[in-house]
Amino acid sequence: MEFNVSSAELLKALVDVSKAIPAKTTLSILENFLFVLKGDRLEITASDQELTLRTSVATDNVKEEGSIAVPARQMIDLFKALPDQPVNIHTTSDSSFECVWSNGNSALPYFPAEDFPEIKGAGAEALTITIPAESLVAGISSTIYATADDEMRPAMNGIFFDIAPEATTFVGSDSHKLICYTTYEVKSDAVASFILHKKPAGVLKAIIDKEEGEVKVTFDTSTAVFTFGDTMMVCRLVVGKYPRYREVIPQNNANVLRIDRSQLLNTVRRVAVCANKASNHIKFDLKAGQLEITAQDLGFATEAYEKLECDYNGTDLTIGFKSSFLTEILGNMNCETIVMKFADARRAALIVPSEEESDTEKVCGILMPIMVS
Repeated sequence: MEFNVSSAELLKALVDVSKAIPAKTTLSILENFLFVLKGDRLEITASDQELTLRTSVATDNVKEEGSIAVPARQMIDLFKALPDQPVNIHTTSDSSFECVWSNGNSALPYFPAEDFPEIKGAGAEALTITIPAESLVAGISSTIYATADDEMRPAMNGIFFDIAPEATTFVGSDSHKLICYTTYEVKSDAVASFILHKKPAGVLKAIIDKEEGEVKVTFDTSTAVFTFGDTMMVCRLVVGKYPRYREVIPQNNANVLRIDRSQLLNTVRRVAVCANKASNHIKFDLKAGQLEITAQDLGFATEAYEKLECDYNGTDLTIGFKSSFLTEILGNMNCETIVMKFADARRAALIVPSEEESDTEKVCGILMPIMVS
């Protein structure tokens, strides 16, 4: 194998796919990148057998094609230290290869490509849809923080993709809060669904370019393949049945609070400083035109409150929330004005953008209350 490549382009590709390199593994070959040189493209693969990332970069002066497995950590460290310049990479023996740059070179070991595990994609019965890259990133960003870490219910540890011909809804929930993001920019002829674990979802969010255009998603009951630009991600799906989330979305909460999102978020953050550190409980006291938020920690004799003018239509209401959950939801919405709808102190509150912003913001949140004295 011998070729030339831009050090900056190779480094970017290595860093992107390195997110699939396992931190610990009993299979040492997975600590390597798989390099496959075909024509003028170098294909780079990394995998932990649950998640696989593959991308390619342009090369020139190709003198010999081939495939080898190269040490991931050393390659990234080396190319991070190199300024942008052409680098010649070539094998020198049966077990080593050289990287040669303008005023130096390095020699590293490589391993047989045949030792690298075979990467299997989705099966013949797989369904394929296309989602705009911007919508996919927005859907993941809007819901990933709401997913759970629950060994007993693995389905809650991922983002649920609810796909229909007219729209796709991304759903994340940990049973205390539920977030839905709906995009109508979807191409699907059939109703389908899958659960993408939060780890590959986070990787996808990190490496995908919003300007990429469209992302092709091919999936069956166990595997999903995301393809965009020169990059492909293959991952195992979470097996399980997702709860019927639509049934828990409140439809008739009659008490309505309309307020500036940033103002409410900042107030909750200030007041929560004095909340009990274990529970993070805060209390809303709602009256016509007024919202009072309070928190206290009797153990440390701390308390705080703040009054806000607001647009509130409904009966006087006292309701409690976990402040960290509320700030997560408010902090991940992009609208200027939010609407919170309440039934009573015991039932879930619905959080949505104001009606004036509903065309651009497709997020709705549900937050379970807590009992307050």
